[in-house]
Amino acid sequence: MSEKMTVIVFSDDLDRALAAFNLANTGASMGMEVTMFFTFWGLGVIKKERVARGDKSFMQWAMGLMKRGSARRLKMSQMNMLGFGTSTMKSMMKTYRMPSLQEGIALAKEQGVKFMACTTSMALMGLTRDDFIDEVDDVAGAATYLGIASEGKVNLFI
Repeated sequence: MSEKMTVIVFSDDLDRALAAFNLANTGASMGMEVTMFFTFWGLGVIKKERVARGDKSFMQWAMGLMKRGSARRLKMSQMNMLGFGTSTMKSMMKTYRMPSLQEGIALAKEQGVKFMACTTSMALMGLTRDDFIDEVDDVAGAATYLGIASEGKVNLFI
């Protein structure tokens, strides 16, 4: 039986998402069974570019407009400088051949990393399973995550 690793992705900041996928991909490449649990703002990392209004309340809809999400739209947590810092970081990543977030997501799926969206956060934000990228394997609550994490050798919160 392989070792297990979990990563809670709480943030939709580009640098934090990159770190989460770097660690998840490293764990998977070492033969670990990796589960990523996306909750609260971390759901923005796995949201589709466009999310339908659906049955969202006005506040849920407005919050969705302010936090549009998707791996392509994420901003840096530090030194964003109205987007200049983010574009500079992405340019430097290309120069130094560091995988983009989208490439990190694809590699994670290729390596069997499981993506799980938090149902409680989804309900709060008015999101449904259809609002997420196809790579998401499951939607579940904290109890399910804790059951998986209790078997893990490595449990990270990013």
